[in-house]
Amino acid sequence: MHGNYRPFRLTDNGDLEVLDQRYLPFEKRIRTLKSGADVVAAISDMTVRGAGVIGNVAAFGMYLLAREFPQDFHRLERESMRIRSSRPTAVNLMWAVDRMLEKLRQSRQMVADARAEAIAICDEDVARSEAIGVLGCDLIEHIMHNHKRKHINILTHCNAGWLAIIDNGSALAPIYEAHRRGIDVHVWVDETRPRNQGASLTAWELQESGIAHTIIADNTGGHLMQHGKVDMVITGADRVTRCGDVANKIGTYLKALAAQDNHVPFYVALPLSTFDFQSCNGINEIDIERRSEDEIHMIRGIDRQGTLRELRITPHHAKGANYAFDVTPARLITALITEAGLIDANEKAIKALQ
Repeated sequence: MHGNYRPFRLTDNGDLEVLDQRYLPFEKRIRTLKSGADVVAAISDMTVRGAGVIGNVAAFGMYLLAREFPQDFHRLERESMRIRSSRPTAVNLMWAVDRMLEKLRQSRQMVADARAEAIAICDEDVARSEAIGVLGCDLIEHIMHNHKRKHINILTHCNAGWLAIIDNGSALAPIYEAHRRGIDVHVWVDETRPRNQGASLTAWELQESGIAHTIIADNTGGHLMQHGKVDMVITGADRVTRCGDVANKIGTYLKALAAQDNHVPFYVALPLSTFDFQSCNGINEIDIERRSEDEIHMIRGIDRQGTLRELRITPHHAKGANYAFDVTPARLITALITEAGLIDANEKAIKALQ
């Protein structure tokens, strides 16, 4: 494995150390995963998150299971279903577990083969991320040229940087490449309630990289588009059907509606491993995760004395509904940015990728 940025690493003794994203941007905590059960817990409680990284960690979870059951594939397969079902929406998770199982089914040295295959999955993600960055940045330059702009304002939602897909992300990969090319780029960062992945994670990534950005409340994007302050929208994805419907962090659909109404191009960046070729109608067929309502009621931050605290922001005994994702219909998407090129969000174009 290679790369300057990575939210996890394999230690010399074969354990997996992950950056606990729940404590960013205020603390950098490392959590060590030693077993398949540890991986299930880390994915479920969002110690690790982001479609690509979930898949990577799941792959290494299969390696950890192989260490636990080096001579018992059937036990490993049963235990792997716990990893596979640890979160329901991001398809990279299922894809990675299924690929690892296929590799190990006939293996005579499961530990070594599992380790090698998990590393291969990660290295392939690095290449995918780099390709998405180059293709997406070419698109940025094309938009700037067509509009005779010397700078560009890009709106993004949630976090789809290197914390989510190694080593440059998906939605942020074109922005990182633009920064490397010396393009004057500014990013509008949606806060992304209720877990604030934009305000905490995307803003932290961009700040660390020296990229100009402004954090906005989730409901501000439409206003900015009405006043010509957004040149394009780029989001990531957790699952994309073969017909082009996109499941992504809750609130993405509303951004796509605002973008269409204001003639702002709306792009989704994703590796091919995020496609779900078995599904077509995303609204009816994608399982939308519902998480604890505590994420609605509680918020984590530092007080004026610098102490990290968790506070309740809603009335006691109030009810909350916490849908983690929504589905943006293909008709609202300008194009999909993938390592295979710029793809139209329709069944014909996507099925040609198989």
